[in-house]
This record gives sequence, structure tokens and C-alpha cells, in this order.
Amino acid sequence: MTPFGEHMRFLRTKYKKTLQQQADKLSVSVAYLSALEHGKKGRPSAALIDQICVWLGLIWDEAEQLKRIALLSHPKPVLNASHLGPKAIALSNILANNIDRLSENQCGELRFQVDKMLSSLSDTYDYAKSDI
Repeated sequence: MTPFGEHMRFLRTKYKKTLQQQADKLSVSVAYLSALEHGKKGRPSAALIDQICVWLGLIWDEAEQLKRIALLSHPKPVLNASHLGPKAIALSNILANNIDRLSENQCGELRFQVDKMLSSLSDTYDYAKSDI
């Protein structure tokens, strides 16, 4: 399941909505939403995310959170390290070749450390770049 899928399930539970209700309101199939949540489809489009925000009546900060989570939910991110140095290229290859060996907790710990390093570089975290 993608971070977007996990958060959508949380929101549907919070607002007492079903997957079928969501599909009907957004004019998409239940199968499509399920595939999107489980990483069998690409990242959700900005238009679909906006429709979801309106459907749930999300306030500004909740809507922004959903948009950030969606940016981190591409099931097959592409990483182009060709313009980077050897350490960055090695790191990208180590992750690409071994991410499946890490537990969910280990991935969380690694993500925490990377977020910490990135947040120390500037005042704002660039979520748009966090999936490359």
C-alpha cells in the first residue's frame, strides 16, 4: 500500500465514508481506487486529489497534507543520478538494489534520518523533489 492509500483509508474511516461512495462521487471505479491505493497505478493526479479534498470537505491544512502524501506515493519512482557524484550514484544504487531487504520500521528510520538531513539544508522541505 502506498502512503496515499494508507492516508485515504484513514480519511474514509474518519469521515465514515466507503470506497464505493468515493468511487461514485469521483466517477471512477472501485477497482481503480483500490489499484491506486495499492501502488498498482501511478501517483494520483492533482485534479483527482482536489476532487477528493472537496468530496471530504477537507480544510486547508488537511488538503495540503493529502497533496504532500500523494507526492510521496509514486509506486515506481525514477531516480536520475547521472549528474551527481559517485557517492550519490552509489547511494541510489544501494537503495534501488536493497530496499526490499529493509523492514517497514527500518525504512521509517532511514526516512526520518533523510528528512532530518534535508530539513537542515533549508527552511522548507521540497516535497516535490522527495520522490525522485
